[in-house]
Amino acid sequence: MSEMFTHDILILGSGIAGLRAALEISMKSDGKVDVGIISKLQLMRSHSVAAEGGTAAVMRPEEGDSFDLHAWDTIKGSDFLSDQDVVYRFVKRMPDEIRRLDRWGIPWSRKPDGRIDQRAFGGHGYPRAVFAADKTGFFEMQTLYDTLLQYDNVTRYDEWFVTSLIIEDGVFKGVTAIDIPTGEFHIFKAKAIIIASGGIGRVSGFTTYSYTVTGDGVAMAYRAGIPLKDMEFVQFHPTGLIPTGILITEACRGEGGYLRNSKGERFMERYAPSRMELAPRDIISRSIITEINEGRGFPGPNDLDYVSLDLTHLGEGMINERLGFIRELTMKFVGIDPVNEVIPIRPVLHYLMGGIDTNIDGKASGVEGVWTAGEAGCESLHGANRLGTNSTAECLVYGGITGNEALKYIDGKELRDFSKDAVQKEKDRLFKDMLKRDGKESVYELRAAVRDIIDKHMSVYRTGEKMEEGLKRIREVKERYKNITVRDKSKAYNTDLVFALELGFMIDVAEVLIEGGLRRKESRGGHARLDYTKRDDEHWLKHTIAKYTPDGPEFEYSDVTITTWKPIERKY
Repeated sequence: MSEMFTHDILILGSGIAGLRAALEISMKSDGKVDVGIISKLQLMRSHSVAAEGGTAAVMRPEEGDSFDLHAWDTIKGSDFLSDQDVVYRFVKRMPDEIRRLDRWGIPWSRKPDGRIDQRAFGGHGYPRAVFAADKTGFFEMQTLYDTLLQYDNVTRYDEWFVTSLIIEDGVFKGVTAIDIPTGEFHIFKAKAIIIASGGIGRVSGFTTYSYTVTGDGVAMAYRAGIPLKDMEFVQFHPTGLIPTGILITEACRGEGGYLRNSKGERFMERYAPSRMELAPRDIISRSIITEINEGRGFPGPNDLDYVSLDLTHLGEGMINERLGFIRELTMKFVGIDPVNEVIPIRPVLHYLMGGIDTNIDGKASGVEGVWTAGEAGCESLHGANRLGTNSTAECLVYGGITGNEALKYIDGKELRDFSKDAVQKEKDRLFKDMLKRDGKESVYELRAAVRDIIDKHMSVYRTGEKMEEGLKRIREVKERYKNITVRDKSKAYNTDLVFALELGFMIDVAEVLIEGGLRRKESRGGHARLDYTKRDDEHWLKHTIAKYTPDGPEFEYSDVTITTWKPIERKY
């Protein structure tokens, strides 16, 4: 029998953004506002723990850094698609987030004089990446979680799979969810929700993401009528480990690592001579693929040709102190010790610059009571290309902002009733439709097909012909999905059902991603077209807005907010 759970505010996701939001609500309300955190994982398994290199903040204005410089770096790095009012708000709030984590006990790496250390990162005009060795995300997560334990107003729902948002008459009222260990269907009623469910990375087969990052929160919001923004802009990190795709942090280059081709050349001199290995990620990723396509790469497994990342000149002491996790990863997964050998790498799908359409406060477009924080949302901070270390920073800033905004919103509001028909319809979809399906199509073959489509048709370089073919293929998968089978008919820990639901979310997200890219007839940031090689500010200096319909996305466009800097040619 379905059970009803009630909270003042729900948080979907337990990564850096979700935990920071929960802390903001708890601190500001003195632990009096009832918060529920729902995650399909055990809390400390959220993908935020995989963030390695650092978190950007202006900590040394007396030594040459400034809010203007951080903002300019971010706006230029975004290929001028970021909203500049959002960027300014972000950079001004970040130093306090670093100091707050410091007070809460995070073990930041430090200079010999005891000050918090910082390292260089691509696209930043000052070495402003605050870090904790090469496990920054893990330590940020642990510190937030430890601090949250001081409050008893937060209830955790670990290993619960949220299946839909209940939004009626433009107002959020609750969610439906499956308790994965029991398989029981339940309802959550709340006054507000913060979606902090992360990105979409597992739509790709070669990606840095854990297997759980399937775009659930993004797709649920889309299906509930909330638009998605700038979904064609996915980021490829230049250094994914061959053949697994595991992230080899940009901190390796921030600490002085070199990229070399098969001739031993530091090839970035050809593409970004002033920044070399510390150019923005989109530029380096394209440079690597160009080297490979022109025959200066190494042959790799499964058509994953590669170049090398050379840390050997840094020395064992430096590597152990600053990049010890990377040494552990490469030795464990490919049997390479970076003290003595180069690391095989190539660009790997790493981040979604787009997401759920929100305003500068993280409030979702067109509805009441819904906010987003972190990678799931798009308040237009990153534009067409994100700078490294701005992502964990965004999670902290917008976790704080949305926690505060949701807290203000619920003041004086009551829990709202919702239609029993809507809940029954979702329950029937799950247990009379999905669980009973006994078609000819395999969930696992279709998941593999989605990933193959994204890898082949939405890679570092794209063409209209390739994207048209990819869109046709994803729509074929969408049709085949109607005829899947869920072989496990039981309830408890039915991962077959979970995978089938995730696949539906992945298909919706992939369709928007591909069609948005096909419609944008220019190259900008992470969207690099071989048939439209130039940035076209006259026609395409605008955000892509995708709205759900049963037949596929409908597209509109909105203006980019420019307050200070007009777009210029982007060189490094």
